[in-house]
Amino acid sequence: MAYIRKRLDAWEVSINKKGFPRQSRTFATKADAEKWARQIEAEMDRGIFVSRKESEKTTLSEALDRYEREVTPLKKGVVQELSRVRILKNSFLANRSMASIQGKDIAKYRDDRLKNVSEATLRREFTILSHVFKIAIKEWGMAGLANPVEAIRLPSGRGKVRERRLMPGELDRICEISESLSLPSLVRLAVETGMRRGELAGMTWDNVDLKKRTVTLSETKNGEKRIVPLSPEALRILSGLPRRLDGEVWGLKDDHSISTAFIRAVSRARAVYEKECEEKKEKPDTSFLVDLTFHDLRHEATSRFFEKGFNVMEVASITGHKTLQMLKRYTHLKAEDLAKRMDG
Repeated sequence: MAYIRKRLDAWEVSINKKGFPRQSRTFATKADAEKWARQIEAEMDRGIFVSRKESEKTTLSEALDRYEREVTPLKKGVVQELSRVRILKNSFLANRSMASIQGKDIAKYRDDRLKNVSEATLRREFTILSHVFKIAIKEWGMAGLANPVEAIRLPSGRGKVRERRLMPGELDRICEISESLSLPSLVRLAVETGMRRGELAGMTWDNVDLKKRTVTLSETKNGEKRIVPLSPEALRILSGLPRRLDGEVWGLKDDHSISTAFIRAVSRARAVYEKECEEKKEKPDTSFLVDLTFHDLRHEATSRFFEKGFNVMEVASITGHKTLQMLKRYTHLKAEDLAKRMDG
């Protein structure tokens, strides 16, 4: 039988039923306490009760610590994931037990976060949070635990599609001001090939065939091998690079280092540009060297491939985009142009 009593600002539930270990939980409201008691007693009566002791004594923060040690290192994009894990650890959910977190709590986290971040950012956090619960249930002995992330409406993750293209002079200024010796060649190669940041970071000279004018990518975001053709400019860039003793192509060996160097170079280039405008008594362009990310270089490269006349399948083979939908926004096809082509 369930015994419910109020202690300070919380409601404590104890269930003592013959043949089962004593169960106890504390809740913020009496309604939640009664609901939990009914659920546990019903499971005991039906013979399907599973002890939630492990999930009740483990906080989300402790689960995230274990996930960070055992699961995250096996993934790509470790630095980005660690950053998202830290955000979850600083949330109001962190000190709650795994068993006490409900769909309504996840919904509150969702609504609060969307005031400050995009849907895409929040969806990435939820991917990690949901995986933590799945691993806890399947591998950490937290039987009977429900995954509260699956109980709510998830943000689409699409958000507003970025259409940022390089403005004339931006790439040159970034390369000229860069403190990193590798960054100028790396960003120019990114624009020539459309390779992702992580793909560039993992390049070794063993992957590069200057005679065939190709770079072989054995590990990509999609998990599929891809061979990237090299333009004359890309070939010139790689041919002019010194060979490193470790076999790596760049001094920047991970995607986080690349992003950091790129952001710093863009910021410094913008500062120099503003100073030049001030000296000339000119008003600086508010868009020049502003809101520019390394991923925008991939967008720039993909757009240029279409401008050169490559079709969707050809571009997809170069960039590694898996679906037509991903590339549709680059084609800018007009109905009237398609109608003219039907005349023949």
